[in-house]
Amino acid sequence: MLKLAVCVSGGGTNLQAIIDAIENGTITNAKIEVVISNNKNAYALERAKQHGIEAVCISPKEFDNREAFNEVFLEKLNSFNVDLVVLAGFLVVIPEMMIKQYRNRIINIHPSLIPSFCGTGYYGLKVHEGALERGVKVTGATVHFVDEGTDTGPIILQKPVMIEQGDTPEVLQRRVMEQAEWKILPEAIDLIANGKVEVADGKVLMKE
Repeated sequence: MLKLAVCVSGGGTNLQAIIDAIENGTITNAKIEVVISNNKNAYALERAKQHGIEAVCISPKEFDNREAFNEVFLEKLNSFNVDLVVLAGFLVVIPEMMIKQYRNRIINIHPSLIPSFCGTGYYGLKVHEGALERGVKVTGATVHFVDEGTDTGPIILQKPVMIEQGDTPEVLQRRVMEQAEWKILPEAIDLIANGKVEVADGKVLMKE
């Protein structure tokens, strides 16, 4: 049984997609051990409690410096002995020591087709604003492993979403969530939970 920690900063719609997928059997062989947020007002914490999942808030604001926060954050995460860390809209830079310790065991969902509209500064609505400003016809979402770069780790799954005339960033954000994010994040977790994902030479290979 793959034990998950899901890290969220906001409403937790991707968290809800994971909870639903576990409950309806789309994700097999996995359970959420803990939901961690950096924001005490995150609705994601409420979602966790409603489903009997431990909910923890660790905010950088409560610490004198980022190093102290990183240390406590990693200590708390380690206390749950999880196999996979899922970043589901987590607006905190993951410390290098955590990436080293959890190499190829941290995944992130990004609302574009990496390498487009990703990297420093591209998060939330900014991603969709960038896609609309550039006039691309297709966007989507990407699930990838987390490495020391920003959105540079090995890509696990991608799903395209068509951009429609008259789209606003908000409308596009919602479509990308519904058509891509909420589908491929649970799918990636299920693949990992069932031993179907392998990383070799910086790329993901799918095993039968």
